[in-house]
Amino acid sequence: MIDIVSGIIKAVNLIVTLNPEVLQIAILSVYISLSATILAALISIPLGGLIHFHEFCGKRGIIIGIQTLYSVPTVVVGLLLYLLISSAGSFGFLHLLWTPSGMILGQTVLIIPITTGLTLSALSGVDRSIRDALISLGATTLQGIHQIVKEARSAILSAIVLAFGRAISEVGVAMMIGGNIRGETRVLTTAIALKTDIGDFSFSIALGIILLGIALVVVLVLNLITAGLPFESQVALGGPRT
Repeated sequence: MIDIVSGIIKAVNLIVTLNPEVLQIAILSVYISLSATILAALISIPLGGLIHFHEFCGKRGIIIGIQTLYSVPTVVVGLLLYLLISSAGSFGFLHLLWTPSGMILGQTVLIIPITTGLTLSALSGVDRSIRDALISLGATTLQGIHQIVKEARSAILSAIVLAFGRAISEVGVAMMIGGNIRGETRVLTTAIALKTDIGDFSFSIALGIILLGIALVVVLVLNLITAGLPFESQVALGGPRT
């Protein structure tokens, strides 16, 4: 217990004094995970909309497949990408291995199923009466899609935040694709694992506090954005009620 308290005190000191190594690791972690989340959102939100608004053979199977990939082990994604982007792989010429760009690619692949699946859930959760009202008012297909997406935006934002949390907290892809190189590809999770292994618990605790702090900030931002949405949208999506 004494070691834990001592570690927390040292951790707070590292954070307050803006330890250069801690700061560099935290900034790189946010950059990589935020970039991956934005890329995944740009791909999966339109993809989720495409799947939701169109009927085709095998649609249910695709949705089940996407949902199954929610829990895919990060080391499996890391292994597959390693084989593809290593010097002997099909995309080795891109030189993505042991780089932040490679880590962004890995995290993007990891969270695309999450953002796609939750986008589908968000769109499916829009009240059927809204769709019927749009049709009765003579809305075009594009106008209907736009309005439904607008009604589901709170849930879609939640999906993006969840994806960011998955990205910034994963270890497998970051370790296998980034290599945990100091000053280049070392991020919060891989640094915590390394520092714990060598007994530097105060440093590990400091990074853990920062990781939790980042998660808190992201959730607070989401709540502020959600609070600004029209009341009707929140109710339709199961949001805050009065």
